[in-house]
Amino acid sequence: MKKIITVILYMFCAVSLYAQTGTSLSCLDNYTIPVNIKGAVIGKLINTDSNNVETILLVKDTSGMFRIDKKGFIALKANVKVLPSSNIFRYGITLKVKGKQIGFELVKDDFLHNKVVAHRGAWKNHQLTENTVGSLKKAIELGCEGSEFDVWLSSDNIPVICHDGSVKGKQIEKTTAEELQKVDLENGDVVPTLEQYLLTIKSQNKTRLFLEIKSSGVSQERSLAVADSVVRLVHALKAQAWVKYISFNYGVLQRIHQLDLTASTAYLNGDKKVNELNNDKVSGLDYPFYSFHSDKTLTTDAHRLGLSVNVWTVDNKEEMKFLLKEGVDQITTNEPEMLLELIKMNY
Repeated sequence: MKKIITVILYMFCAVSLYAQTGTSLSCLDNYTIPVNIKGAVIGKLINTDSNNVETILLVKDTSGMFRIDKKGFIALKANVKVLPSSNIFRYGITLKVKGKQIGFELVKDDFLHNKVVAHRGAWKNHQLTENTVGSLKKAIELGCEGSEFDVWLSSDNIPVICHDGSVKGKQIEKTTAEELQKVDLENGDVVPTLEQYLLTIKSQNKTRLFLEIKSSGVSQERSLAVADSVVRLVHALKAQAWVKYISFNYGVLQRIHQLDLTASTAYLNGDKKVNELNNDKVSGLDYPFYSFHSDKTLTTDAHRLGLSVNVWTVDNKEEMKFLLKEGVDQITTNEPEMLLELIKMNY
């Protein structure tokens, strides 16, 4: 029964929502709770259907720790703080807006900021398969800031994880998720679904996901359907605090922003100037390492506009040193162990 419900959810998510211009999901402008601060302000509901804070009510609070102030901000109660030693890190709340109830999860902010993003997870030095739950768990175990991975839609509209458009001779977009999960990968691994990745990442609050949406080989319309399915599943599982979106497809990033006005997005292709990214509400750039040699002020220019700066894919120690001196925010690498050690020793 659970499997049937999940499949129905995926199929619902994959409906052509991109035709509904301007359709946005309710979201918060922040999902993380500052640690050790009494009465800490967390964030505010962003909802295009209602700008009147008097219509927003906190109707469910599983911990009894939260309040909404007169300006509509969600905050801890005046004498409440989240302790660093607390093992509890997920807190459910439900808001009521114009008769509609919307659930969110707020997360204790223990997220790492060590710049290390494991490319396709941490697999290369551990006899693991890339883009699997095992490689994701290893990235978490190593203490990486993020774990990057790639998402496609199967033929039955289920988001699945794979770098290439095919696996062991099966084309992702022409094969059902059930059939894909029968493919034998190395070390007994299987092709994971996005749901499995999201549930895994939500078991901790140190490492985030850098979720790449791949461009469909079928059509741009199909690429937008991937974005729709992915964003709506992230919201359905209340995993917003853990996810950053990246893509080579500029239209996909624009679609994500349409759906979720506060989603963190970054462009991968390297052919856009920072002013264009900023004007189009893209949160940051995630450019190949050579871009930072051809444009000496790229990092500075991006940071001046408040854009995040990530770099791919860097497996050379000297290149890592150069980029760290440049002050980039993240470095995506197949050698997370090398980068972690370099940062520990020198930065």
